[in-house]
Amino acid sequence: MRNLLLSLALLTSSNLISFNTLAQWYEAQGHASLEKNSLDIARTKATENALKKALLIAGASVSSVQQVVNGLLTQDQINIRASGSVNSIELIDELHSENTISVTIRADIFSQEKKCFALDFKKSILLTKSHLTHREQANVGKIYPIDAALIQKLNQRILSQSSYSSTKLLLKNATSFSRLNQSFQEEEIKQLAISLADNSDSQYVLFSEITNLSLTQQRTNTWQVWQQSIYPRNFHFTLYLYNGLNGELVWQQRYQDSAVWDFNKRKAVDVNNSDFWQSEYGNMINALIDKTVADIDENIMCEPSEGKILQVAGNQIVINLGRHHGVKIGDEFSLLHLNNFTSDSGKHYASYNVSPYKVKVIKLTKQSATAVTLDNGLLGNIQRNDLAVRF
Repeated sequence: MRNLLLSLALLTSSNLISFNTLAQWYEAQGHASLEKNSLDIARTKATENALKKALLIAGASVSSVQQVVNGLLTQDQINIRASGSVNSIELIDELHSENTISVTIRADIFSQEKKCFALDFKKSILLTKSHLTHREQANVGKIYPIDAALIQKLNQRILSQSSYSSTKLLLKNATSFSRLNQSFQEEEIKQLAISLADNSDSQYVLFSEITNLSLTQQRTNTWQVWQQSIYPRNFHFTLYLYNGLNGELVWQQRYQDSAVWDFNKRKAVDVNNSDFWQSEYGNMINALIDKTVADIDENIMCEPSEGKILQVAGNQIVINLGRHHGVKIGDEFSLLHLNNFTSDSGKHYASYNVSPYKVKVIKLTKQSATAVTLDNGLLGNIQRNDLAVRF
């Protein structure tokens, strides 16, 4: 992002001209310093910022300012997350005052459904084994392995349906998340998420709890099946998505439904068998899983892609994002320097300082990328475990 030396003011026009029900004109003002810039460069910086502000206020989207103004601005990409498109842009005023240039633009912005054009990288998520909070409820059908089977299904669905997520699995052993969660040990959960993400090279960690597998015990008008010894059965679960870099909870959501349990109550049911997943109960769980995939995408699609720096040598770094995550040759990243600290109350926080360095990808593997500084300069105080970020 370009740094403007003076604060920017935004004015939304009080007389919006509407050419159709979704298009509106927005007026925005930006300022830039003339001290270290030529007039053309300063004008470009001020115009870029004004357009950014207009887009964000209007809820529009654009992957780079250069694209929407048809070459008026420079090639330096400015990524914006929002939705919509710019039909046209006009420079309507320009003022010079001492060492400052102010420009006023008017943009015709057409809103569309929510999308993210800021970047198209996939975020890596570690999926962990779920936890049965009432294990005794799994006794009907002996469906204890549902804690792993649910996550296997979620993984398959993300792989086939998600545009913004890539996954890794941790199913052999249960984590301590549920125990910590039930005793409200937030700091310990943070450290668990950070540790798991670090060990798996993941940006996010997903925990889950299956909270209700009970059979409904009372007759209702909805379920007229008692005479067949077939019962409706609940399925409730909660997902918790954590940022693996700082351990913060990003999102949580509870899902619940019920469906006929059309198996003999005394018969063990294989939850990894197609018969289970093609039953009414299995289809109900599948429908819930489809909702979770859409919700996960919705919550991470616009988040920055953050790669951990694995190696540093001179003007070159290696990061843990690669072809599998959507990285391409020529992609540029900003570098952030890790600066963790502990508060007076003993809480741990991950802090990152923005460095002056930008790098461009020159080599790719499936899981990593090699990048060099744009000016071939040495990478100062950048070190392992710092971040490469695409906003």
